[in-house]
Formats: sequence, C-alpha cells, structure tokens
Amino acid sequence: MKIDENNAPNFNYKQGFEVSRDSKFFDDDGRLKRTGTLWTASAHIITAVIGSGVLALAWATAQLGWIAGPTVLFLFSFVTYYCSCLLASCYRDPVTGKRNYTYMEAVKSNLGGFKFKICGFIQYFNLAGTTIGYTIAASISMMAIKRASCFHEKGHDSRCGVSGTPFMVLFGAVEILLSQIPDFHEISWLSIVAAVMSFTYSAIGLGLGIAKFTENGKIKGSLSGISVGEVTQTQKIWRSFQALGAIAFAYAYSTVLVEIEDTIKAPPSEQETMKKATLISVITTSVFYMLCGCFGYAAFGDHAPGNLLTGFGFYEPFWLVDIANIAIIVHLVGAYQVFAQPIFAFVERTASQYFPESKFITKEIHVPIILGYKLNLFRVVWRSMFVCMTTMVAMLMPFFEDVVGILGAIGFWPLTVYFPIEMYIAQNKIPKWSKKWLTLQSLSVVCLVISVCAAAGSIAGVIKDFGVYKPFKTMH
Repeated sequence: MKIDENNAPNFNYKQGFEVSRDSKFFDDDGRLKRTGTLWTASAHIITAVIGSGVLALAWATAQLGWIAGPTVLFLFSFVTYYCSCLLASCYRDPVTGKRNYTYMEAVKSNLGGFKFKICGFIQYFNLAGTTIGYTIAASISMMAIKRASCFHEKGHDSRCGVSGTPFMVLFGAVEILLSQIPDFHEISWLSIVAAVMSFTYSAIGLGLGIAKFTENGKIKGSLSGISVGEVTQTQKIWRSFQALGAIAFAYAYSTVLVEIEDTIKAPPSEQETMKKATLISVITTSVFYMLCGCFGYAAFGDHAPGNLLTGFGFYEPFWLVDIANIAIIVHLVGAYQVFAQPIFAFVERTASQYFPESKFITKEIHVPIILGYKLNLFRVVWRSMFVCMTTMVAMLMPFFEDVVGILGAIGFWPLTVYFPIEMYIAQNKIPKWSKKWLTLQSLSVVCLVISVCAAAGSIAGVIKDFGVYKPFKTMH
C-alpha cells in the first residue's frame, strides 16, 4: 500500500527541525529512517522466543509422553507462526497506511477502545511477568555454576546448598544499567549477542542430552508420559496441564512483535519482511525445541529435570555445564531488555503526554563522558524502580516451572491468538458465520480451552510449592 504523501508529516517534533518529505534520512512518519532488516528482526524474535522456556521442554515432554509431547510442540509452533503473520499485517492501516507503533495501538485502531484497554493490561502484565521469570531463570543458572563446582570438588551426593537471593540482586543491578538504553531501536546489538548465546546453550543442552541418551543405550519414557506411581493420578493431570503452559511460554513473543516490526526498513514492506523473519525464527526455534524436548525425555524419562541445565541431570563435564549456564545468563540479560523496553516506552510516552511541561520527565541532559548519550532523570528513576520491583517479586516466588506455566497460559490465548484473529477479521471485513470466520473462531476457542487448562495446572503447582517454601532462604 502506497502512503499518501500529503498526509506525511513534514516536522519531526522529537528532533525539532524541518524534515523534507523526500529526505533520505526520515521515514514517511517523520521519524528517523528505520534500519532493521530481515536478519535483525529474526535476531530480535529468536532472542525473545528461545529463552528460559527451552530449558523446561524436556520436563514438559515427560509429562505428556512420546505421542502428545512432540505433537503439542508442533501445534504450538504452527499456531504461533500463523497468528504472528496475522498480527504482522496489522502494523499499517490498509487504507491510510498509518503505522501502529505498538501492539496496543494496533488493537486500538482495529478493535476500539474497550478491547484496547483489556489488551494493554494483559500485555504489560505478561511482559512484566516475563521479566520476573527471566530474573528467576538467570539466578538459577548462576546458582548452578556455583553448585557444579561444589559437586565437582565434594562429590555428587553433597548437599551444596546455595541461596538465589544474592544472584537475583546482581542480575537486577546489571539490568538497571542496561535499562538506561533509551529505546528498542538501540538494542539490536544486544539482541544479536543474546541470540548467539541462546543457540550456544540450546546446542550444549541438546549435546548433553544426546550424550546421556547414548550412555543409557536405550530410549527412556513412555507413550503416555510420566507414570502413575511416580505421581498420583491427580498430579499427573495437573502436571500435564502445566506442561501446556510451559510450552506456550516457550513460544511467547507476540507481545513484542509489532515493536520489532517497527524497527524494519522499507521497501520491501515491513509486513513482508516480518512474515519472512517469523518463518525463519519459528522454524529455527521449533527444530531446537523438538530436539531439546525429545532428547531430554529420551535421556531422563520420568525423571527429566524441570530445568535441563540446572536440574543436575548432568554433572560432568562440569565446565561445559558452566559454559551453558553462562550463555543462559548472557542471553537472559538481553532478553529481559527485549521484553522490558515496550513497558518503558509506554510509561514514558504516557507521562510526557500528561505532563508535557515537566522538565523532570522531558528534559534530556547531555553526558559528555558517554558519546551521544542523553540522561533523562525520569527514565533513570522509573526504570530503576521497575527493575527493583521485578527483582523483589522474583525473590518472593522463585518457582521456575510454575511461573513459566502461568505466564504462558495467561499470554498465549489473548495475545498470541485472540487479538490477532479479531484484528485480522476486522481489517479484512470477514463476514460473520462465513467459512473463514468459523475456522478462525474455532481456532481461538480451542486455544482458549488450552490456556484455561494450563493456567489451572500452573496455579496448582504454585500452591503446592508455597506449602514448603520459605522466602529468602536457601533454595537449592
């Protein structure tokens, strides 16, 4: 769709100077030229998708078994790809060509104010929850490094108790510094580093799983998953539901898809590039997920750990496990920012709209020590407070499998499925009760049922864990 140049802005308010409509340095909306490509978009997506969720896939597969486990993994990848393509087409208005800079703007322009408010609450709750999950996962990997050295020196039967609280504080301190990067457009380098790290630890986890499987000389596990006896019948049902949430969380990135698309240069159209990036990323991550989940289950069977690299299914070579956990930590440092930046941008944009005259909120101070960096006091205070809040919540609820299950359940249906489908129907004016409308609504209903089951299983897991957990005490 060609943009109407008469409606294109000729003044960039952020920069404060005249912008020629045919400028080589500005896009049709008056903002600086976007420079994102197919590969930077793919890196952002892979950074967002291959996160801590991959480490729970062997456990999730163990709950579901050899038939349901791989089948569910494949179905989630297909639904994620299909709905992401629907969402990518909502970046621009098909008539005016107006850009929607965020997921929420896309919902507002296509579905109206009421659904916009609901979407905003769910999206930002899910984004904040993901940063909490990443804080927990990073601290678990830090503890695993310390425990691996302890096991190597004292033997595998030693207790080697470690508290996660200091490691969460350390991770939070690093995120406070990185959160001062002004916006999404300036963290491409961080996403690329994080994407490389995600491949590193996924490959190590896969390699160790294959080695363990070869050492066993047989395929462990069963067609129906963890056996009754290892757990009760009720626990098996709840854990199967929880596994659905863990798999849904592993594929979650719809909350930042539109923001990623807003970094892409044109031509070709942002939609076209984003769909290609989504295909590349979903295929890549699905192959890793399938291999990690299946080989982890084949190696450990019913006893697959909740976190493949920190549950100490592997003790040796301890240095390789340490390298994998270092890669996890570096990846999560970057992934935290990918999910936090949309929250930062929303709060700061809203604050500047309500208090445009406030120097505390709008004034930027040039810092000569850091070339080109401008300090904003509101950004420093607000972002630091946000990181401190997520760190504190992570300390109070450090249950990895349960947290990722809840987040996956809460975010999957509304953000990955419902809103993209509804926006696509509205944008393309698909008639109610038509064959296509019924197909899309059926997909939405099935995914809703899955999300409800996953949420119930994960909440049951949290209640069980809180029965034995003591806040700020040794966790492992």
